[in-house]
Amino acid sequence: MRAVAAFLTLFVFALPASTAAQTAIRPDRVIRLFDGKSMDAFYPWLVDSHKDDPLRVFSVVDQVDGAPAIRISGEKWGGIVTRESYRDYRLVVEFRWGLLTWGQRRNATRDSGVLVHAQGADGNTGRDFNGPWMRSIEAQIIEGGVGDIILVAGFEADGTRLTPRITARTGKDRDGEAVFDPAGEAREFESGRINWYGRDVDWLDKLGFRGKDDVESPYGQWTRLEVIAQGDRLTYVVNGKVVNEGSRSSLTEGKILIQSEGAEIFFRRIDLEPVGK
Repeated sequence: MRAVAAFLTLFVFALPASTAAQTAIRPDRVIRLFDGKSMDAFYPWLVDSHKDDPLRVFSVVDQVDGAPAIRISGEKWGGIVTRESYRDYRLVVEFRWGLLTWGQRRNATRDSGVLVHAQGADGNTGRDFNGPWMRSIEAQIIEGGVGDIILVAGFEADGTRLTPRITARTGKDRDGEAVFDPAGEAREFESGRINWYGRDVDWLDKLGFRGKDDVESPYGQWTRLEVIAQGDRLTYVVNGKVVNEGSRSSLTEGKILIQSEGAEIFFRRIDLEPVGK
């Protein structure tokens, strides 16, 4: 038995980091990732400065519309990343845009996003691991496109580039882009974006853009975004309406990353709730 135990111990320590990853938490109660006081559930990640945040891109402010909120300035690309990994949950966030925009996106649509099932090393969207994000599946937050599904590829230490896969029922818009359609043909996606069902075909990357059928709240108001992660299925809900859905996801667990991507944004709620089996 001692020999077997010694062998198992050596085997575990020999496992690569991706295999010996932390066990993902399946919430059995509400987990408040933002408690109104601190960002202790997260750590920062920024291009170049990594876990240092000298410009205070991420902070907690006392009052935004009468309540505390996490402020993400958007000045540098990166995000806040949960310290733990999670699976099988309903993620509920409430966000609203600020005034500031930066750099190449100064006059572009305000942009951010929530990355779920984030896996691998920090910064692995860059081959040199100095990228802003991690391999994951994004719930897009952008003016006119809240609820798009984006498959975010990332690199492994040996240089292999891995892209998540997901199957969704879609049609095509006038420009040939994939659009979520519950009655559409099921298709596996290995890259790119799946537009939410009502994304304006004439969408422009222009500051303040709003489509004629947008579900997100008007600028200056709070929007509620839910990501229901259940097994290999992801469902996105914006202000109470299902806007996108996919199944057979190649990723089913991981960290949660909230992006800084050129626009000031506030989050007053970031909760994980249990979902049924």
